[in-house]
Amino acid sequence: MKTIRNEEFGGERPLFESHDLRLENVTIHAGESALKECSNIEAINCRFEGKYPFWHVDGFYIKDCLFTEGARAALWYSKNLVMKDTLVEAPKMFREMQNLSLENVKIPNALETLWHCDGVRLKNVEVSKADYLFMHTDNIEIEDYKQDGNYSFQYCRNVVIRNAVIYSKDAFWGTENVTVYDSTIIGEYLGWHSHNLRLVNCRIGGTQALCYAHDLIMENCTMDEDADLCFENSELKADITGRVTSIKNPRTGEIKADSVGEIIIDENIKTPADCKIIMREK
Repeated sequence: MKTIRNEEFGGERPLFESHDLRLENVTIHAGESALKECSNIEAINCRFEGKYPFWHVDGFYIKDCLFTEGARAALWYSKNLVMKDTLVEAPKMFREMQNLSLENVKIPNALETLWHCDGVRLKNVEVSKADYLFMHTDNIEIEDYKQDGNYSFQYCRNVVIRNAVIYSKDAFWGTENVTVYDSTIIGEYLGWHSHNLRLVNCRIGGTQALCYAHDLIMENCTMDEDADLCFENSELKADITGRVTSIKNPRTGEIKADSVGEIIIDENIKTPADCKIIMREK
């Protein structure tokens, strides 16, 4: 493997079609597509300032690096990425990628990030300004995760999340086969139109949570006071510890809770309209 140390590059495609290359303490200045059409690339303690540095790359390891805001859309159409201990200030990262792993990574401007990817593993990752994160991405594993950003995980499939704190309006819309363990999810309109969403030991906040859901499972969950008008037109089996502020027109299934502030059943309830609401005996 060839090694380049302590150098600077800029302009258009300075390292185009490089293979088996290790970069150490290298700066990529303004320009485009510095490492396009490459394979087996290592980048250690590098700084990326130009646009689109890693497009159409197969196999790359990135550690202790910085992607500045100017390095927007830095990793697209690529596969087999491992990124560790890195700060990503650039938006619109990770598009149409396969098999990527991020560990100890911070993304403070995660707008429109991780779209149309397959095979994503995140551990100890923190994202903010993360509107429209994880659009149409499949086969996701997440652990020790913090997120602030709306409209996340829309239309994702096969997702497992553990020990997360997620602030996100409209999270998990239209998802399929998502399981969340030991996490806090705060945001309006959670899980609408989802299929096979399972929440285990989770805290839920935000109005009109979990409506229009199909095969929703909740195990030992709690719901904040503002989590009202829940479960409209949903089919579910829910075991909730504590109080639910209000339940509206659940379609079918069973809800167990310690108490319910208000149960709203009106002429708009959908058939079969046979959901059981059970309050535990004190």
